[in-house]
Amino acid sequence: MRRLRLVVGFSTTAARRAPRQAEHGGPKTRHAVGDEADDHAAVLLRWGRQVADQPVSVLGEGVQALEAAAFETQAEFQDLPARHPRVPDFGTLSDGRPLRLVLVAREMGVATSTDSGPAYWLDHLFVDADGVPTLVEVKRATDTRVRREVVGQMLDYAANGARYWPAALLQRSFEETCRADGRSLAEAYGELLGEQHERSAEVFWATVEERLAAGQMRLLFVADRVPLELRAIVEFLNRQMRQTGVYAIELTQYRGAGDLKVLVPRVYGEAAMAAKTASRQRSPRRTLPHEMDAAIESRCTPDVRRVARALPGHAQSRGRLVGGTAKYPSMNVHYRVADQWVPAGTVSLYESPAREELAFSFGALTKRLGLDAAAAFAAALPMVGGLGQKPAEQRAAGFRGWPQVPLTALAAETDAVEKVLTAIDQLADGQGPSS
Repeated sequence: MRRLRLVVGFSTTAARRAPRQAEHGGPKTRHAVGDEADDHAAVLLRWGRQVADQPVSVLGEGVQALEAAAFETQAEFQDLPARHPRVPDFGTLSDGRPLRLVLVAREMGVATSTDSGPAYWLDHLFVDADGVPTLVEVKRATDTRVRREVVGQMLDYAANGARYWPAALLQRSFEETCRADGRSLAEAYGELLGEQHERSAEVFWATVEERLAAGQMRLLFVADRVPLELRAIVEFLNRQMRQTGVYAIELTQYRGAGDLKVLVPRVYGEAAMAAKTASRQRSPRRTLPHEMDAAIESRCTPDVRRVARALPGHAQSRGRLVGGTAKYPSMNVHYRVADQWVPAGTVSLYESPAREELAFSFGALTKRLGLDAAAAFAAALPMVGGLGQKPAEQRAAGFRGWPQVPLTALAAETDAVEKVLTAIDQLADGQGPSS
């Protein structure tokens, strides 16, 4: 006798409306069948006002009616998204591909400072091919925290994860999870990166760290019953948070003969997210290193070319490069300082009018390292191309701007580039300027 072990059906909140609407261009119900489905079986989901209360039947050799069944234990329910990552899949990536979440870690530790171990533990951390992390908390309806307390927990995890989950930790956690699950890293990264397999693992996890720091993430609550209080909070947070998507998935389980199970997930939060047009736009394209190098070669004189390549070259050996998203070629240089990645500056090749400049990220330095660190960095820079006056102006303004210096001025001054690199080395080492 053939058995259907796991079937997953998806419903959105719009599925409460009459099924006839979908036939006339109205809201549609999405559902997917699990990997182990019998090729002669199909799921018949009859939607009404309350999906969880509707009968579910499986068509095979006959019609088998299924009974709603509670999950036996919290452990069984909590591990479900990790064992079946397709369950929390919904929506699309920035380029229109279907969302496919990949597990980074179960029980991901969350620290609250750079010098302490984990203070909290997130149930599951996932990531998609765009490098957008998804934080998942799982609660059964019998746990009273599912109404409000779980929201505070999740926001705590998100706020501290954005600060204390560096790229190296994320990469190590993912690879340890793969080994624990018996998956080869080649297979795991192939699934994760897909068509973007040319990206290195280090670059990918650096992107995840950047998205976390910018608040570009999903917060996902999974429950066997999503109470009205949690639904209201999810919708409210989605209206208020521009970069972060907040969702709740209600998982209803049905059981049939033998080991047959059907899961009916219902997603809350998509309606509010649809209004966030920025989150639906394609991610901006970044300048790639070889494109930057080609632009430097084609438009810069030999002296300026040396300067334009010096800072990215230094970042490649000691920090990392992050391509700019402007219409002109640009490259940001980041360095590891006090257990976090800090942008030090940007080399830009403007086009209208044509000019080449280096801008220093005083605003980011002040925000992440404090006023004293920004002041020490400014004092160590060479006094060329107006930098003698600009740091003074920045000091008066609290070091919150982007003072720029033409690359031609750096090229014309002996040892100017070397002094910039020395200032960056001192910043990364946590030192002040040399006397």
